[in-house]
Amino acid sequence: QVQLVESGGGLVQAGGSLRLSCAASGRTFNTYAMGWFRQAPGKERESVAAISWSGTMTYYADSVKGRFTISRDNAKNTVNLQMNSLKPEDTAVYYCAADHTINLLLRDPDYWGQGTQVTVSS
Repeated sequence: QVQLVESGGGLVQAGGSLRLSCAASGRTFNTYAMGWFRQAPGKERESVAAISWSGTMTYYADSVKGRFTISRDNAKNTVNLQMNSLKPEDTAVYYCAADHTINLLLRDPDYWGQGTQVTVSS
Protein backbone atom coordinates (compact mmCIF):
# COMPACT_ATOMS: atom_id res chain seq x y z
CA GLN A 1 0.00 0.00 0.00
CA VAL A 2 1.25 3.47 -0.89
CA GLN A 3 -0.24 6.74 0.36
CA LEU A 4 0.56 9.96 -1.45
CA VAL A 5 0.27 13.55 -0.25
CA GLU A 6 0.91 16.48 -2.56
CA SER A 7 2.01 19.99 -1.61
CA GLY A 8 3.33 23.13 -3.27
CA GLY A 9 0.41 24.27 -5.36
CA GLY A 10 -0.73 27.87 -5.47
CA LEU A 11 -1.28 30.96 -7.56
CA VAL A 12 1.47 32.25 -9.84
CA GLN A 13 1.69 34.69 -12.73
CA ALA A 14 2.37 33.50 -16.25
CA GLY A 15 6.08 32.96 -16.77
CA GLY A 16 6.61 32.11 -13.12
CA SER A 17 7.63 28.88 -11.42
CA LEU A 18 6.24 26.45 -8.88
CA ARG A 19 7.60 23.28 -7.34
CA LEU A 20 5.20 20.50 -6.43
CA SER A 21 6.18 17.80 -3.99
CA CYS A 22 4.64 14.42 -3.27
CA ALA A 23 5.42 12.61 -0.05
CA ALA A 24 4.87 8.86 -0.14
CA SER A 25 4.40 6.47 2.74
CA GLY A 26 5.35 2.83 2.58
CA ARG A 27 8.57 0.90 2.73
CA THR A 28 8.49 -0.02 -0.96
CA PHE A 29 8.45 3.52 -2.38
CA ASN A 30 11.69 2.94 -4.24
CA THR A 31 10.15 0.08 -6.21
CA TYR A 32 7.38 2.24 -7.72
CA ALA A 33 7.33 4.44 -10.77
CA MET A 34 5.92 7.84 -9.85
CA GLY A 35 4.17 10.46 -11.89
CA TRP A 36 2.08 13.58 -12.08
CA PHE A 37 -1.28 14.03 -13.75
CA ARG A 38 -3.49 17.09 -14.02
CA GLN A 39 -7.12 17.89 -14.60
CA ALA A 40 -8.38 21.27 -15.72
CA PRO A 41 -12.03 22.30 -15.31
CA GLY A 42 -14.20 20.63 -17.93
CA LYS A 43 -11.33 18.52 -19.25
CA GLU A 44 -10.21 14.95 -18.80
CA ARG A 45 -7.31 14.08 -16.55
CA GLU A 46 -4.04 13.92 -18.47
CA SER A 47 -0.56 12.66 -17.75
CA VAL A 48 2.13 15.28 -17.25
CA ALA A 49 5.35 13.52 -16.28
CA ALA A 50 6.60 10.22 -14.90
CA ILE A 51 9.81 8.76 -13.54
CA SER A 52 10.95 5.18 -13.11
CA TRP A 53 11.73 3.70 -9.70
CA SER A 54 15.46 4.19 -10.29
CA GLY A 55 15.07 7.68 -11.72
CA THR A 56 16.86 6.68 -14.91
CA MET A 57 13.81 6.90 -17.18
CA THR A 58 11.43 9.82 -17.49
CA TYR A 59 8.39 10.72 -19.53
CA TYR A 60 6.95 14.15 -20.30
CA ALA A 61 3.82 15.21 -22.10
CA ASP A 62 4.60 17.26 -25.20
CA SER A 63 2.86 20.27 -23.67
CA VAL A 64 5.36 20.49 -20.80
CA LYS A 65 8.63 19.31 -22.37
CA GLY A 66 11.42 21.76 -21.74
CA ARG A 67 9.46 23.54 -18.99
CA PHE A 68 8.77 20.87 -16.35
CA THR A 69 11.26 18.55 -14.64
CA ILE A 70 10.36 15.50 -12.57
CA SER A 71 12.76 14.14 -9.96
CA ARG A 72 12.69 11.79 -7.01
CA ASP A 73 14.58 11.21 -3.78
CA ASN A 74 14.17 7.60 -2.71
CA ALA A 75 15.90 8.26 0.61
CA LYS A 76 13.20 10.80 1.48
CA ASN A 77 10.28 9.05 -0.25
CA THR A 78 9.50 12.13 -2.29
CA VAL A 79 8.91 13.00 -5.92
CA ASN A 80 8.99 16.56 -7.17
CA LEU A 81 7.77 18.45 -10.20
CA GLN A 82 9.61 21.66 -10.99
CA MET A 83 7.41 23.79 -13.22
CA ASN A 84 8.98 26.74 -15.02
CA SER A 85 7.67 29.18 -17.62
CA LEU A 86 4.14 28.48 -16.48
CA LYS A 87 1.24 29.31 -18.78
CA PRO A 88 -2.43 29.94 -18.01
CA GLU A 89 -3.23 26.64 -19.73
CA ASP A 90 -1.21 24.85 -17.02
CA THR A 91 -3.96 25.75 -14.56
CA ALA A 92 -5.34 22.51 -13.13
CA VAL A 93 -5.49 20.25 -10.13
CA TYR A 94 -2.26 18.28 -10.10
CA TYR A 95 -2.23 14.72 -8.82
CA CYS A 96 0.63 12.52 -7.76
CA ALA A 97 0.36 8.86 -8.75
CA ALA A 98 2.24 5.59 -8.37
CA ASP A 99 2.42 2.20 -10.01
CA HIS A 100 4.99 -0.51 -10.58
CA THR A 101 6.16 0.69 -14.00
CA ILE A 102 5.89 3.86 -16.07
CA ASN A 103 3.74 2.03 -18.64
CA LEU A 104 1.28 0.87 -15.98
CA LEU A 105 1.28 4.29 -14.36
CA LEU A 106 0.45 6.07 -17.60
CA ARG A 107 -2.41 3.65 -18.32
CA ASP A 108 -4.15 3.51 -14.94
CA PRO A 109 -2.19 4.17 -11.76
CA ASP A 110 -2.87 2.03 -8.71
CA TYR A 111 -2.37 4.88 -6.26
CA TRP A 112 -3.41 8.53 -6.28
CA GLY A 113 -2.89 11.55 -4.09
CA GLN A 114 -5.67 13.96 -3.23
CA GLY A 115 -4.47 16.68 -5.60
CA THR A 116 -3.16 20.22 -5.29
CA GLN A 117 -4.45 23.27 -7.15
CA VAL A 118 -2.17 25.19 -9.50
CA THR A 119 -3.50 28.45 -10.90
CA VAL A 120 -1.56 30.49 -13.45
CA SER A 121 -2.84 34.00 -14.05
CA SER A 122 -2.29 35.85 -17.33
